[in-house]
Amino acid sequence: MTEFRRFKDRNQAGKLLAHELREFAGRADAVVLALPRGGVPVGFAIAQRLGIELDILLVRKLGMPGHEEYAMGAVGSGGVRVLQPGVPGLLGVSAAQVEAVTARELAELERRERAYRGARAPLALAGRTAILVDDGVATGSTMLAAIRVARGLGPSALVLAVPVAPPQTLAALEGEVDTLVCLSAPPLFRSVGQWYDAFDQTSDEEVQDLLATAWHARTAARQQPKEDSNHATTADAKHDDDGHRA
Repeated sequence: MTEFRRFKDRNQAGKLLAHELREFAGRADAVVLALPRGGVPVGFAIAQRLGIELDILLVRKLGMPGHEEYAMGAVGSGGVRVLQPGVPGLLGVSAAQVEAVTARELAELERRERAYRGARAPLALAGRTAILVDDGVATGSTMLAAIRVARGLGPSALVLAVPVAPPQTLAALEGEVDTLVCLSAPPLFRSVGQWYDAFDQTSDEEVQDLLATAWHARTAARQQPKEDSNHATTADAKHDDDGHRA
C-alpha cells in the first residue's frame, strides 16, 4: 500500500485487485459483493477474472444538508444507518434534517434494489467468504454501513477490497473486516476520482448490463451439469433402445 498509483478506469482497477485476490479463484464458497454504482464494474472484473459469483450490496450516502458532497453518514439494506460522530448537531444539522435525508436515501435505495435486482433473490452468504468491493473509499461511512449490512448476512469471512483509499480511513476500517486489500493508500487524498484517468459516473444501465451478464453466466453454469446429465440419460436410453431393437 505504499505505491500511490493511478488507474486507467474501473475495469483495470478490478483486474489488478483480482490479482491480489487470486487465492479465491474458482472457489464456490467465495462471492463478490459490489457496491452500486461505481463498485459494480470493479466487482464484475474481479468476479470474471476469478471465476466466482457476483452480487450487489446497496448502501447510500447521507449528504450533509446544503453540502451534499460531504457524507454525514450512510444507510444500507435492512435499514442499517451509520452516522458520523456529532450528527445530529454537526454544523447545525438537526435530527429532523437527518431523518428527512435518511427517508429520501432509503427510498432511492429501494428503487435501485428493484431496478438492479428485479426478481432475482440475493445470494445466500451464510458460511461463505464475502468480498466487499467498491471503486474506492473516502470517509468510510458508506463502506462501514456496507460492512455492517454484510456482517448481518452471516458470512464466515468478510474481505474488503478497494483500489484506493486514504490511510486514516483504512485504519478505521481494518478492524471491521477479516482481510483488507487496497492497492494504493495516498495520504494526500481529495476524492476517489482523482486517482482515475477515466471516472465517468456509472449509469443504471451499465450496472444492469453487467449484472445481467454475470447472472446469466451463473445460471448457465448451474444448468450445465443438469444438461450434461440429461444428455447422458438420453444417450443411454437411445443406446438401450437401439440394443433392444438389435
